[in-house]
Amino acid sequence: MPIRNSSRRSFVKLLAATPLLSQIAARDLYAQAASAVGRDPRQNVYTRLGVKTVINCRGTWTYLSGSLEFPEVREAQVEAAQHFVNMLELQRAVGKRLSELTGAESGIVTSGAAGAMAAASAGCMAGTDDKYIWQLPDTTGLKHEVIMVGGRSAFDSAIRLTGAKLVLVYSPEELANAINENTAMIYTTDLGEKLQKSLSIAKEHKVPMLLDDAAGIPPVDNAKLYARMGIDLYCFSGGKGLRGPQCSGLLLGRKDLIEAALLNSAPREGAVCRPMKVGKEEIIGCLTALETWLKIDDKKLYAEWNDRLDRIRKLVETVPGVKTDTFIPEDGNRYPTLRIYWDQQSWQYKISDCVQELRSGDPVIEVLGADNPSLVKAVREGNPNPKPNRKELKEPDHIELVSMTIKPGEEIIVGQRLRAILGAAQKKAAA
Repeated sequence: MPIRNSSRRSFVKLLAATPLLSQIAARDLYAQAASAVGRDPRQNVYTRLGVKTVINCRGTWTYLSGSLEFPEVREAQVEAAQHFVNMLELQRAVGKRLSELTGAESGIVTSGAAGAMAAASAGCMAGTDDKYIWQLPDTTGLKHEVIMVGGRSAFDSAIRLTGAKLVLVYSPEELANAINENTAMIYTTDLGEKLQKSLSIAKEHKVPMLLDDAAGIPPVDNAKLYARMGIDLYCFSGGKGLRGPQCSGLLLGRKDLIEAALLNSAPREGAVCRPMKVGKEEIIGCLTALETWLKIDDKKLYAEWNDRLDRIRKLVETVPGVKTDTFIPEDGNRYPTLRIYWDQQSWQYKISDCVQELRSGDPVIEVLGADNPSLVKAVREGNPNPKPNRKELKEPDHIELVSMTIKPGEEIIVGQRLRAILGAAQKKAAA
């Protein structure tokens, strides 16, 4: 009797996964042998404290400790830690180097992209006058309104804590009408055509604009693109795709505004952003991360990321009914990402069930579902007055695995774990 098409496809998928299944068997045998002689390869500084490390397929989330630093970054920080240095001189020297690398007039290293938001806001309000720097967060007599294009975000406390008042707008027309004598800065996360429109309005009214593209690297050319566009201020996270220290960020832009941001920040005693301290190690590490990115063959890197996802795909597709595809997001976290689908209704197995099972296993595996364990639940982003009859958020129809944070070799563990739990769910539904 001829093999039916579905059976033939299953056989072909199993055949494609056979080399990976052999690797899994060999790995398991090695782990058993190591355990028998008391050598657990998973022991480290975290497990000795009783804290589990994570196989991170979710991406560069701060609550999962961001990303892993480049080896060059770690080496540079060790060297930086061996000397004392004047921090203001260091920041200004780094600003010159950042200018050479990006085309921006200057830059500083901040305590993450949120630290850049705060320093930029304070700088745009108080400038470089020590009287006003000491006055913040009291904004009496100062331009103190920051226009938030697109509404509120979970990160806007970084702006509010400087004393700034948020003004929310949702269209170019509203933006133009909101600008007045009290407007200190315009804040946006928009990209593409929306960014161009906002920038044009900001230039017309001579109001500085801050672009927050925290997850904007890669591609590293964004560090140069925004300078070419003439954006007054723009920032990136150091601990996301940049692969610098987790507690660092880059603020780039106009030299006068960068100097004002610096004087409203650490190490200046009395400045509102003094608590947002970055050490010499983070400053040198973040600079080194950008220098490293500018030397990378990104085509080779993306090929490696895609290969990791392909190995996971081959393993999970051996489960009947599982489908996958790969894409690269356009609005940040621009890494090859694997989507995995199954029929939640017929299997009686939801996306949230899979996320929780991966999270509670050993090793802990984090993937993208619908939840955000780090979000303050009271947060409401965007328009506080949404249109009536707005549809409630539904359970997503897939999970996502982000390639950039999967360490080499971990994809085999992830693929086998997903194959096991999805296979068990499928068999239970078919029984």
